Amino acid sequence: MILVTGATGTVGREVVRRLPADAEVRVLTRDPARVTGAGRITVVRGDYGDASSLRAALHGVSSAFLVTTVVGGDQDARFVRAAADAGVEHVVKLSAAAVEDSAADDLITRWQRESEQLLRSSGLAWTLLRPRSFMSNSLAWAADIRTEGVVRDLYGESPNACVDPGDIAEVAVRALTRPGHAGRAYLLTGPEAVTAVERTAQLSSLLGRPLRFEELGPDQARSRWSRRHPPAVVEALLQSALRQRRGAKAQVDETFAGVVGRSARTFGQWAADHVASFSGR
Repeated sequence: MILVTGATGTVGREVVRRLPADAEVRVLTRDPARVTGAGRITVVRGDYGDASSLRAALHGVSSAFLVTTVVGGDQDARFVRAAADAGVEHVVKLSAAAVEDSAADDLITRWQRESEQLLRSSGLAWTLLRPRSFMSNSLAWAADIRTEGVVRDLYGESPNACVDPGDIAEVAVRALTRPGHAGRAYLLTGPEAVTAVERTAQLSSLLGRPLRFEELGPDQARSRWSRRHPPAVVEALLQSALRQRRGAKAQVDETFAGVVGRSARTFGQWAADHVASFSGR
């Protein structure tokens, strides 16, 4: 039995889709109606704050895919404790590439480091997935592209070796279903570092119409991000963007190819699969 958390999210949805058809899969979610592929999986309604739903979700589970989202919260502690009590053998956790950067000391990175350490000291077998930024973050531009033909972002010339969420899911599925991944931490990047300006140009080519890049200042980015995130998280994102501007996220790593046996997908390949989100058609 494999348990997937975060199954309605960017990576978790792809994990569910890629798990073998004969795998016994259970999903823990607050909103069962949003789970795709429900015909072949068992869905348990609940969340990390509900101990009884965690126990029900973890009963009989041998391996689990763990995604937590509340920065600085106790979701990891609650899940790991319940998993240990339920006899789960192996937890594959979605973390972040920044934990390996000694210069990264923002709130989000500290939280991820603490969460990793909690899992590693739990007595459970573990695998850590440390992806660079998701290519899908570019979907935040979609509304402005559709209505104005404009991409607005911070530090447009700063490179990021962003990764296709589907590639992250490919590694997660291997770790969940095949031996040899316990005790491993995988840095996952795309095959090249691309800037926001370069991604804008690629989207323009795919859409067949001109797009303009508009550079945001830090205060403008802070205002935009504050619509979606609490102030402490916004400041952590600004610190992370500064690290990217200094080149901290430009490193390309070949770990994905070593695990999966093929090259990681490019931003252009990801964008071609999602062009309808930017065109509105």
